[in-house]
Amino acid sequence: MTAPQITPLVMPKWGLEMREGTVAGWLVEEGARIEVGTPVVDVETDKISNAVEAPDPGLLRRKVAKDGETLPVKALLGVLAEADVPEADIDAYIAAYEVPAAGDDDEDAGPDYEWVEVGGIRVRHARRGPEAGVPVLFLHGYGGDLGNWLFNLDALGAVAPVIALDLPGHGQSDARLPGASLADLSSFVAAFLAQIGVERVHVVGHSMGGAIGAQLALDQPARVASLALLNPAGLGTEINGDYTQGFARAASRRELKPLVELLFADPSLASRQMVDDLLKYKRMDGVGELLETLQGTLFPNGRQAETPGLRLGESDVPLLVVWGAQDRIIPPAHATNAPRRALVEVLEGAGHMAMMEKAGEVNTLLKRHIGA
Repeated sequence: MTAPQITPLVMPKWGLEMREGTVAGWLVEEGARIEVGTPVVDVETDKISNAVEAPDPGLLRRKVAKDGETLPVKALLGVLAEADVPEADIDAYIAAYEVPAAGDDDEDAGPDYEWVEVGGIRVRHARRGPEAGVPVLFLHGYGGDLGNWLFNLDALGAVAPVIALDLPGHGQSDARLPGASLADLSSFVAAFLAQIGVERVHVVGHSMGGAIGAQLALDQPARVASLALLNPAGLGTEINGDYTQGFARAASRRELKPLVELLFADPSLASRQMVDDLLKYKRMDGVGELLETLQGTLFPNGRQAETPGLRLGESDVPLLVVWGAQDRIIPPAHATNAPRRALVEVLEGAGHMAMMEKAGEVNTLLKRHIGA
């Protein structure tokens, strides 16, 4: 049983598929006082690297994991405790610590993924968090999937129910579209919610998913409790057409890697595994043609054909807009087009994937936005 005055710092589980991580480097020294949310140690996964944040305040009394060490999820990385906790107690705690078996804390969480058929299209989705409360619905962007939220689902799931899906033609959902317009896609999302028995959600949309969320808020306002737009499409007409067209057509690692690097302020975050996973997805039957259809409908000739975000002044839905200041896909200047009532945050050091690059800050903003 955990001693009340000792707090373990453990290997996190980022995303539904993470099983282990590698310690890339400690960010604080033993004896340093840290607050809740302080980045303490960098961890690399096969997807991306991120910083583990302190779950509680205290002193970092012991670094247990060493740089370069690969450890399973929930393994002990370090120990937080106040100065009056004896060293012998720290030693005893570390000696007695056992890595919980996978699934020990997830007995009631259900399977990692579920599938449901909506209008003849089979959709992969995941649900986490408590049963009570208005769920948070995560909508990914063009060419993405629910894995784009690997740093956000658990954080929001700790305070509210969360739902993430692979939009039609993305991830492991069927490579079919209900139509390529934002109205078609937002109607599909509404039908998905009806199919799984959810009436109302807080919508969090990234890039194309942001435009879909904005369209949903306009078309079916009763379904949207609040709207958070992350580097969204739909708030202006400019977009990096070389990226959208290039992504649709890229057929090799050599063609795809420089495009994926454009998504991040730090191009090194475009890991080999990330590129390989995207290439595998793009080689699935029908995906290339589907992406070309979406690109040609939503982003023809390097322009955004639809801008529902510019009409959000007609809505009274609570609105948060978050942008990475180094976004090279959709101009951060579009944030100034948000309605005056919106809370707008532009994050330095983040590109188009702000929810990955600045996960801690984004999660804090989202929790505050939904009132958690």
